[in-house]
Amino acid sequence: MTAPNSALRAVRLGMRMSQDDFARALQEAGRRAGHPNDANKRLVQRWESGSIAAPRPVYARALEVVTGLPVESLGFTNAPYASVSADGQGGHDLVPPTGAPAVPAGAPASQSSMHRNYSGVWQSRYEYFSSGRDAAFVGQHYVVVLQHGDRLTVRSLPDTANGSLAIDLTIDGSVITGTWIEQTDPSGYYRGGRYHGAIQMLVEPTGRRMIGKWVGFGKDMDINTGPWELVFRDASTNKATLDRYNRVPD
Repeated sequence: MTAPNSALRAVRLGMRMSQDDFARALQEAGRRAGHPNDANKRLVQRWESGSIAAPRPVYARALEVVTGLPVESLGFTNAPYASVSADGQGGHDLVPPTGAPAVPAGAPASQSSMHRNYSGVWQSRYEYFSSGRDAAFVGQHYVVVLQHGDRLTVRSLPDTANGSLAIDLTIDGSVITGTWIEQTDPSGYYRGGRYHGAIQMLVEPTGRRMIGKWVGFGKDMDINTGPWELVFRDASTNKATLDRYNRVPD
């Protein structure tokens, strides 16, 4: 008997996604990155049941983008792919594409086109003004940053706040630009509202801090803005490190 992948299932449920939703998100992540995949509900079921022990690189990359976590933290083995599944059967998730290098997911990005790798755990902090409460507030999360070439995916750890945060960024020298989406606390003031907008940041020379501003629409279709910063905490993305930061920031 194979052991179910409870880690992947827990992450998916924490994102409030059905298996169909998760598969569609993986397909969309692949399209955006220029690496299309054929993720479907059946494939997600096979991952979660444990019948597939390791995803192909094309799926590993999409899994990291969607969840914001290293593939090794999603209950898979460290192998980049497997020739057969745990139940002894082949499948479209098990053989690497022709000519594709067998590089483990999460391997450091090439340094030829950039000065440093930003992958690791960072602390996110932004400020916003609530017109309904006539006061300013701060939102904080511990997030996992994963770098793929000149792209950064940023995802909040599940227990760092009662909502979730996702940021997708592009690096251009010391300028980092992208978009953000926040799913707020279902029991909080914004009742699980989903907000999104744009963000642009500058990386300090140390590479340990990004500072900039966000912009987004408010409930009355007004355009709001405020400061946002990411502060580096740890270069590791192994399970022990993620467990240590999977909490509300100090």
